[in-house]
Amino acid sequence: MWLYFRFHLSHRDVEDLLAERGVRVSYEAIRLWCRTFGPAFAVGLRRHQRRAAGKWHLDEVQLKIKGKRHWLWRAVNQDGLVLDILVQDRRNQVAAECFLRRVLAGEERAPRVVITDKLASYPPALRRVLPGVEHRRHKGLNNRAENSHRPVRKRERVLQRFKSPGHAQHFLEPFSAVCYHFRPRRHLLSADQYRQLRTERFEQWREAARLRPAA
Repeated sequence: MWLYFRFHLSHRDVEDLLAERGVRVSYEAIRLWCRTFGPAFAVGLRRHQRRAAGKWHLDEVQLKIKGKRHWLWRAVNQDGLVLDILVQDRRNQVAAECFLRRVLAGEERAPRVVITDKLASYPPALRRVLPGVEHRRHKGLNNRAENSHRPVRKRERVLQRFKSPGHAQHFLEPFSAVCYHFRPRRHLLSADQYRQLRTERFEQWREAARLRPAA
């Protein structure tokens, strides 16, 4: 499963990689594994990740699903950790409130600062869900959230678009967790730091997936 979520591979690609190693399994089984166990593995990975601290970045990006517009709402912290995602068919105050309540329910505490773009739905939604929290609205300040959409766009092309809102939500929840977990900000790390962090994250993945420790 980590091959599928970590690299730009299809289920059939993973089937072939496993076949080369002598593991015989169908691509349909891989699809069902990812759909069934992916969310649980994502929860396990997030237990090892740094929490939101004091700053959230919120952003939304358009998804075209069967010719209709949908919106992928995303919250990340100042380190680029994806806190939560939600696919909705609206981009208004009600949708913003729904997403904010979902993120808040998954975090231990409210943020100190929330940074968004200039979407008019954010100010009233924040006043209702997070009163008293500082709100900064500036497109340039929100690059952290906007940059986190890039891996999604790449996978969307590989998947030849999402088939339904449910398909997008089921795929993107574990993908967001695994993608961040195995893709730290490499440019900020030395080679030794990166190798050490990579080893630690493989161990955390084995723990989340309940695999035996590496020999």
